[in-house]
Amino acid sequence: MEKPVIFLGPSLSHEKARKIFDADYRPPAKKGDFLRLAADPDVKLIGLVDGVFLQDYPPTPIEVYQLARKEGVLLAGAASLGALRAVELEKFGMVGIGRIFQLYKSGRLDADDEVAVTFVPEGDYTLQSEAMIDIRYNLYLSHKKGIISEKAKRALTKVAKRTYFPHRNYAHIIDEVRGRYPALSGEIDFFASYIASNRKSFKEMDAIRLVEYLKERYESTLTL
Repeated sequence: MEKPVIFLGPSLSHEKARKIFDADYRPPAKKGDFLRLAADPDVKLIGLVDGVFLQDYPPTPIEVYQLARKEGVLLAGAASLGALRAVELEKFGMVGIGRIFQLYKSGRLDADDEVAVTFVPEGDYTLQSEAMIDIRYNLYLSHKKGIISEKAKRALTKVAKRTYFPHRNYAHIIDEVRGRYPALSGEIDFFASYIASNRKSFKEMDAIRLVEYLKERYESTLTL
């Protein structure tokens, strides 16, 4: 069996992913990628994490559906576009992985912009903006650790959510909150120092889960 094909970019670097599993890692998925895979009889395991949003057209639900329905193919999604498509196509056989998938499936998340980001479209796909779901996670951790109060957490969340996703980054959000909520400036300064070296990614954790899942499925076929 061919190695699993995994569409991956800013959620988890190819370098980190290869330390877990030596799969066939490809750039964030765009329109047409899944149609080409559907025509390849040797590819049986496919993972979708990242796809393009602004840079190009993402894979449509129809082309992902055609691949998910193909006999003998296992298609899994997580973390970003993969989680969105998995919610839409789970009933047709696509496998959803991770907490973000579960949040969308349950309805606790319903906006695509929660996972949308912009990134450098080559190299290591460096993030140019932050996913709202990751901002929420870091604000939750900051509040839990006593870095910020509930009031500061709400202010940061409100400003982040109102920011158009290509411009959603910590520097912009922090500057906006400083201007709108001067009484919180001390906490915001503390948060700015904290997040500079303590940023966590919910999306990365789910992407790792998908890589581990496909590694397990692939290795199980080798022992049959």
